[in-house]
Amino acid sequence: MAHETQDTFQKLETKGRHLRTKRSREVEVNAPHLIRLPKGAVPEYIKLSSFQELSWRIMGKRVKAKYTEDQELEENLLKAHMKIRPEEFMATIYMTALMLAIVGIIGGIAVFVIFTLLLDMMFVGLLLAIVMPIGLPIMAMVIMKGSPHSKAKARGRDIDKRISSAMSFISAMASANVPVDMVFKELSRQSVYGEIQKEAEWITRDTELLGIDILTAIKRGGGRSPSQKFQDFLQGVVTTSTSGGQLKPYFLMKATEYEKENKLMLKSTMETLSMMGESYVTVVVAFPLFLVVILAIMAIIGGNAENTLTILYAVVGLMIPLSQFGFIFVVWNISQET
Repeated sequence: MAHETQDTFQKLETKGRHLRTKRSREVEVNAPHLIRLPKGAVPEYIKLSSFQELSWRIMGKRVKAKYTEDQELEENLLKAHMKIRPEEFMATIYMTALMLAIVGIIGGIAVFVIFTLLLDMMFVGLLLAIVMPIGLPIMAMVIMKGSPHSKAKARGRDIDKRISSAMSFISAMASANVPVDMVFKELSRQSVYGEIQKEAEWITRDTELLGIDILTAIKRGGGRSPSQKFQDFLQGVVTTSTSGGQLKPYFLMKATEYEKENKLMLKSTMETLSMMGESYVTVVVAFPLFLVVILAIMAIIGGNAENTLTILYAVVGLMIPLSQFGFIFVVWNISQET
């Protein structure tokens, strides 16, 4: 009886071996190790740009002295795949702000001289001379500090847009009984899947270069992914594997789920574009025409032609182009999300 119980536990322990990578089967300890690169391949090093190196040399000591750990910034840099440390990134921000402050001071003096001597508008020149040295650095710091978050959101949108087709690829690989580590390795070679390919590259890097087991690598990949959908998918892979479930049905289920969600999203987008088309005809085409006709009639009847012509110029030269570009931007933005 004891012998049968021991055999049963041995089977349970070996049940998850198919989840390990080929390298982790050979290496008992999860540790960095040598791998054979393709002939002519050169390792990729993280290298700062010339401006970033200059910023770090000038501002590095000040940043290290005053920098406090910013977990949100670190996560956003990681999710945005920006290969720079938070301290170096902050040094670049401070250097940019300093340079813009200098430009603002010089520009403010020039504007003050022009408005005071040539245009006789001393108050406006003084106001601009004060605002420029202060406003430009603050604006640069706000924009640059938020750029990792913006890039991470853009990556997340790209992942959400391609996740349905990527799930079809993953489910097809799983149907052929391909091990899960090889599924992500093959996914990392498919450039058609955009940012999902890069997420799979990081998972494959963790398993093949760092010697991490596939489930830990997938869990780490979920923690640094900017897409909530992809995070849920990776967490589901880990949960299904550790609870003794089968991954093939899980992959097929997620492929079906994301396909349905994609169809609903496309339907919603088409309805939104249809509504935008009707609004375009009403607001941009019909309304300006009626307004121009009414203003022309008022100019003829009222006799105050100069004011009416000014309004007409504003409608034709300003209102109509801005509304056109506004609708173009909204439609383009919607199309980028599908």
